[in-house]
Amino acid sequence: MTQNVTEPQTKPLALVTGASSGIGFELAKQFAEHGFDVVVNAEDAGIEKAAMLVRASGAHVVPVQADLRTEQGVAQLWSAVQQLGRPLEAAALNAGVGQSGAFVDTDWADDLAIMQLNVVGTAALLKLALVEMTARNSGRILVTSSIASTMPGAYQPVYNASKSFIQSLTEAVQAELADKDSAVTVTSLMPGPVDTNFFDRAGLDDTAMGQGPKDGADAVAAQGFEALMSGERKVVAASLATKAQEAATKVMPDALKAAAHKVMAKPRD
Repeated sequence: MTQNVTEPQTKPLALVTGASSGIGFELAKQFAEHGFDVVVNAEDAGIEKAAMLVRASGAHVVPVQADLRTEQGVAQLWSAVQQLGRPLEAAALNAGVGQSGAFVDTDWADDLAIMQLNVVGTAALLKLALVEMTARNSGRILVTSSIASTMPGAYQPVYNASKSFIQSLTEAVQAELADKDSAVTVTSLMPGPVDTNFFDRAGLDDTAMGQGPKDGADAVAAQGFEALMSGERKVVAASLATKAQEAATKVMPDALKAAAHKVMAKPRD
């Protein structure tokens, strides 16, 4: 569902993907509570209810149900943003999925779906938003990466690899923007395990990771929003345990990180 806006608007406009639940929903609330109007996106019909809840903060909220695994879905969402006729001042590119299992055992169609959403869909929207923002020399982008980007993901290989791609792309774009002395900022949000439906959807419930402690999506979103508005390059969110894990990965060899990830992600049955 898209909606045109004809009346004058004074609030800045933000876009949030993966906003029907979890971190994305909490990010949409953060934008609304801090004076933004919001375009919210997800592939599922739950985006309509999420939009209704975000409107409680007084924001104008436009829900767009579109599958960002497809070129058509990306085009549909971006068209909905453009139809509002307003500059996009902030974007939170948060949509992402994962899957449990050894690479040799997972279906290629499922692997490809992860790459299409986490890598292709995110990169496409990042480029579209950057072109629009750099033309005005104004705007902020938050990209949801992951602690997983820092380690080989045994028993979750495609997800971790997809986040490594996104983290590398984000850092490269940051360097390019700095080289151009651009006012546009890009921030990487790097959460650890978060209490959302990600683990159930990815088939990770029967793993040490799925059954272990998790950060609250609201706390992760709050730290991400604060970092975005401050123009920080990255934020590791939200708990001290997650920050300690990220620090440890800087000194651990890749083989040891892969072995540690195997313990956390290998199904127990």
